Amino acid sequence: MTDPIALETLCCRLAAEAGRIAIGFRDERHPGRLDSGSLDQGSKSSPTDVVSAADLAAEHHIVSSLTRERPDDGLLGEEGAARPSSTGLTWVIDPVDGTTNFVYGRTDWAVSVAVVDHGDDGDPLTSPAVAGAVAVPALGEVFSAARGRGARLRVNDHVVTLTSTPTSDLARALIATGFSYDADHRSRQGARIARILGHVRDIRRSGSAAIDLCHVACGRVDAYVEDALNAWDVAAGVLICREAGARVTHAHLDRSRPLAVLATRPGLDAPLMELLASFEHE
Repeated sequence: MTDPIALETLCCRLAAEAGRIAIGFRDERHPGRLDSGSLDQGSKSSPTDVVSAADLAAEHHIVSSLTRERPDDGLLGEEGAARPSSTGLTWVIDPVDGTTNFVYGRTDWAVSVAVVDHGDDGDPLTSPAVAGAVAVPALGEVFSAARGRGARLRVNDHVVTLTSTPTSDLARALIATGFSYDADHRSRQGARIARILGHVRDIRRSGSAAIDLCHVACGRVDAYVEDALNAWDVAAGVLICREAGARVTHAHLDRSRPLAVLATRPGLDAPLMELLASFEHE
């Protein structure tokens, strides 16, 4: 099965199922932060970058399903899933994007599932997705796309086609961003955003790269910029943006440097890139 629509359908199903598994770890009688020892399983890049039992269980479900249904495809998961591909397709999985939000009982966390087509010699970390889905379980939303077939938002049984409308008005642009878990890097990112603030409508920060990209695609924000990202953070969201007609620019795709992404409504990419570049040359 290499049909993009069929792969998109599978992405949607896996993301929605994993989201339901993650939600099962929350006790709705206690909507705030979860401090149970069964929730926090440790940290990754820094002490504040947590990994939870929900992350592990959600990734396990996706991996187990793909092992049964697509045993020859590769796997690349944030929580350690790894398998080489003999088909030229690799599944790139972020089982809970926005784990800190999840732990604190917020709604802005997502499950991101994408399948990239890297052929025999390509790199799954830098190859574009052929299909992808981002489920936002707390809101009952599933964003998805298939290469060349457009992007969609499903809410229950209702499906909306996503179309990113043009604008070049930077002063009225609502910009989404995110910050690194590394304190020094976060300080530099904060300084950059502080300089952007005087040139745009306002800034938003959700804590999930996957959601921010989908919000560009559906018009809930006008642009999204962030660096120090990983392939699983953005693989599905970048495809959804592009298939909705938004502009996406990768500043870095070298394995040795952090992945940076700028996504905008059509026409906003040039003025925002010019603004960002002006800071670099001062």
